[in-house]
Amino acid sequence: MVLILFGCGVVAQVVAGGALTDPAGGLGDHDSISWAWGLAVTLGVYVAARLSGAHLNPAVTVALAAFKGFPWRKVVPYALAQTAGAFVAALLVRWNYTEALAKADPGHTIKTQFVFSTLPANGNTALPVHEWGAFRDQVIGTAILLLLIMALTDLLNNPPGANLAPFVIGLVVVAIGMAFGTNAGYAINPARDFGPRLASFVTGYGGAWRDQYGNFYFWVPIVAPLIGGLLGAALYKVFIGRFLPTAEAEPPGRVPASAD
Repeated sequence: MVLILFGCGVVAQVVAGGALTDPAGGLGDHDSISWAWGLAVTLGVYVAARLSGAHLNPAVTVALAAFKGFPWRKVVPYALAQTAGAFVAALLVRWNYTEALAKADPGHTIKTQFVFSTLPANGNTALPVHEWGAFRDQVIGTAILLLLIMALTDLLNNPPGANLAPFVIGLVVVAIGMAFGTNAGYAINPARDFGPRLASFVTGYGGAWRDQYGNFYFWVPIVAPLIGGLLGAALYKVFIGRFLPTAEAEPPGRVPASAD
């Protein structure tokens, strides 16, 4: 919920606010969106980490179940909770920006749909990215996310100290947004996309399930991140994790000795 309050909130501010001051509308300040999403992840993790581990993302939950021993029986309840939190937060953003969204886009069309859910090429028809290009993008982006989450939370590696891991993971999301944000809006999280998409649909966005080309698109940011998360976690496990020493802990601040 915290993730989406700040994430969808910043997109609503940039898109709706920008449309009111700029007749061309448009995405506006991409950097502010990237930074706010990263801070949203950081704040969400700090809120929920002690209680649940603060996965915030079904792709993270599935990858941790596959590679880190998280109980499989908790995967579906976690994913449902993550999606429910995203849904409620999106309803709050939708309510709060009622007037601005109505002014910017009276028909509640694709023009402001991406306040809530992602679209190929951020809804820009000038960029020829369709479902499979977006699918590829989401696999790659989520693989990067999980590879880095695995690295930053592995106690056998060299993780951030002083409870700074949530902050650094937030920076990872900022970096992904700045480097991989064009093709598909870097959902990299099935709950982040489906929960707000459903909230927009029940509040007047009748085309929420389709992209700007009229094709069903909602499945892309659900399926692709799940695949990408498993891929990224596997890459970490195969190429990094299995080579880390386990016999004894290294002193804080030291680079772990070679496995051989």
